[in-house]
Amino acid sequence: MAELTIPGATHQILKDDYASEWMGIEVLKLDDGHATIRMTLRQEMLNGFGMAHGGMIFAFGDTAFALACNPASPPPGAAGTETDTITVAAGVDINFLKPAFRGQVITAVANRRAHSGRSGLYDIQIYAADPHSAAGTNTADNAGTTTGGSPADAADSPGELIAEFRGRSRTISKK
Repeated sequence: MAELTIPGATHQILKDDYASEWMGIEVLKLDDGHATIRMTLRQEMLNGFGMAHGGMIFAFGDTAFALACNPASPPPGAAGTETDTITVAAGVDINFLKPAFRGQVITAVANRRAHSGRSGLYDIQIYAADPHSAAGTNTADNAGTTTGGSPADAADSPGELIAEFRGRSRTISKK
């Protein structure tokens, strides 16, 4: 299995995630309730119109959602560790706003909006940028700013917003 995590960070759910490996997902940032990932759109990810297939954008957003929902490294013996529970999607909605095309770098920024008991609410924004633009190399943090803390604007953003994904999570027993 290819390494899918950033140096020094681990996430158990990527260990056997062959779909994310096939998509070429790169994890840029993991925090409690937050994940930022990116990938490059390849020809086999396009639909008959020559734009990114909606299922690819959905799967990409779903991976960011899963990473934000599940702690990268829960404290040993804590409730919710990998031996006790997992957090999965209870439901999701996605709104496709603009198309993305072959060769573009897409970035998903996932943030927890609310959490109560075993339920959570997450928003994931998905952006597209040309690979050689500044936007194709920047990463957004959970405040919507680029790494380094400058305000996100057209020059510093991870690209154009192409989709909004909202996920509702539920923590369940792993058994």
